[in-house]
Amino acid sequence: MDKKNRRGKIFILLMIFLLSIIISFQIGRYPIGPVELVKILLSRIIDIPQTWPDQAETVVFNIRLPRVFLSFIIGSSLALSGLLLQQVFNNPMASQDVLGSSSASAFGASLALLSGAGYIAVSISAFLFGILSLLLIIGISSRIKKRDTLTLILCGIMVSSLFSSSTSFIKLVADTEDTLPTITYFLMGSLSSFRSSDLILVFTVAIIASIPILLISWRINLLSLSEEEARSMGVNTSLLRLAAITASTLLTAASVASSGQIGWVGLVIPHFSRMIVGSNTKESIPASMLLGASFLTIVDTIARSITTSEIPIGILTSFVGAPFFLYLIIREAKKHEY
Repeated sequence: MDKKNRRGKIFILLMIFLLSIIISFQIGRYPIGPVELVKILLSRIIDIPQTWPDQAETVVFNIRLPRVFLSFIIGSSLALSGLLLQQVFNNPMASQDVLGSSSASAFGASLALLSGAGYIAVSISAFLFGILSLLLIIGISSRIKKRDTLTLILCGIMVSSLFSSSTSFIKLVADTEDTLPTITYFLMGSLSSFRSSDLILVFTVAIIASIPILLISWRINLLSLSEEEARSMGVNTSLLRLAAITASTLLTAASVASSGQIGWVGLVIPHFSRMIVGSNTKESIPASMLLGASFLTIVDTIARSITTSEIPIGILTSFVGAPFFLYLIIREAKKHEY
């Protein structure tokens, strides 16, 4: 696939991303036409005579704009997180929760909800426990002489199991009338109860974690090489692997803290991006971020519009992710037959 063709496809993904944002703004219980939407948005930049009701402006700026912004940041973050871990482990079945950061963040949020903490405290607790999972994995793997990807995966399974069991215990002791339903709904994943603090947290973390990865995107390809081959090219794969895992953990922890557990995005979207632009991470990273942002924005629009009571977004992403995961298993099995 030539370079011009790949750039053209990324441009098409960018157009799809912009289209998904426009559609998300228009669809809802209070429909807003495209012309009216453009006028409302431009009214904050230039002086335009108001021809729309005040309610429409309130819906656009106070409800849909923050939610659309949150959905595309979380979608791009989860997609990038999954792609990085697939490169680190050289495994197409890896996703954003393979190292246990998602389970740890879910436990942190559940623990805060059990203690009756406020909304901001719940988000902070979820984020900090996600970081704790990374520190646990680094600490455990540092005591093992053979530090390879299998060791990291085993550590991730152990940490994930530990925090998942702890979350189950919290559900067991939680008040069934009040706290348990709140924890259960949070773990399903939703953007319905977002706050401005969520936007600040996830946007800040996304900038801190994503920009360095984008700057060294071509180097991420080298994670598929052996350490000897990478070192011959002047690249320290251990340091590069740590940077990728750290960025992935930060993105996952911030996303879970802001929206709960939203599965499958980190597994499915990187595969679609590689199908479109190829496996070179210089193109597949921005493609994954654009595709993840578009996907979650569209799914969130469906979640809040398809029924009178909003469907948790994690349920809808599973409807897409589970069949695709089955397809990957069948495809990998066929490869080994030959």
